[in-house]
Amino acid sequence: MKLSDIVAQLGGELFGSDREVEQLSPLESAHSQAIAFLSNPKYQSQLHSTQAAAVIVHHKITDVPEHLSIIRTDDPYLYFAQLAWLFHPRAQATGRIHPTAVVDDSAQIPASCEIGAHAYIGAQTVLGENCRILAGAVVEHDCVLGESCVIHPNATIYHGCTLGNRVEIHSGTVIGGDGFGYAPVKTDGSWFKIPQTGGVTLDDDVEIGSNSTVDRGAMEDTRIGKGSKIDNFVQIAHNCQVGEHTVIASCTGISGSTKIGNHVVIAGGVGMAGHLTIADKTFIGGGTNITKSITEAGHYASVYPMQTFKDWSKNAVYIRRLSDMNNRIKQLDQQLTTLLSDKHS
Repeated sequence: MKLSDIVAQLGGELFGSDREVEQLSPLESAHSQAIAFLSNPKYQSQLHSTQAAAVIVHHKITDVPEHLSIIRTDDPYLYFAQLAWLFHPRAQATGRIHPTAVVDDSAQIPASCEIGAHAYIGAQTVLGENCRILAGAVVEHDCVLGESCVIHPNATIYHGCTLGNRVEIHSGTVIGGDGFGYAPVKTDGSWFKIPQTGGVTLDDDVEIGSNSTVDRGAMEDTRIGKGSKIDNFVQIAHNCQVGEHTVIASCTGISGSTKIGNHVVIAGGVGMAGHLTIADKTFIGGGTNITKSITEAGHYASVYPMQTFKDWSKNAVYIRRLSDMNNRIKQLDQQLTTLLSDKHS
């Protein structure tokens, strides 16, 4: 497409020739018919070596070779993301139900929806317009899906779950499995299962990656707020409440009844105890273990920095002795206080 067509659709200011480009490419490997972007100023020197036909840059970038066409914008990275969808538009629902799909007679399926091979739609489930339930996906009974939802192959939506508009669930993910709720039986030490009678509500524009789980609530719904994005291999336990536009990266585990605010960023491998509250706009670094509530927004981390095994082995000796060392320091402090007191007296 021509650069002028791109600007007409996405905005920005075009400087230089109105060239035709055929794909997006990284700045350092772009060819003469590609458009690239520069979002990090430390790579600005690559503008002088790139073979790209055009580059998306911030308005403040001024040192640009004359042969390059430039689209200036306030946010080059966001512009790149929007442009990527122009080159690679989303697949649209075909309006076809595959002959091997199983759809209960009581389900409400608009003619615009696509139901893939071997997919299953349960009783009383209602789909919005233009939904795509792809091959092998399961949407059990009494679910409600908004418009333009995409349930990727082999994802499972358990009964009684509610999805807003444009929700996307990737392969292998389970929405609405039973929460981990058991009552201990004191007489014999066994565990008695507590029925999980709530559901899961995913608000508009939520996206959940592959092989993640969002457990249903014990009595009320587990909820993920509008626009929140969940990565692969994330566990969100029963009764959790996740706010709007929060992002949670891979391998994070969130225990039951935790409340996470809006615009929170949780990096990979974070572990959270249950019944916590996390303030809006909190940033939690990768691998952090959260054992108490965070009531004030900020950047939190508790990861011990990586080191060689030899160094770690040496330090581990002292870590094991921290309690003894602390007691010894207290004793020395008391002795010093006594000495100073005697001296002054």
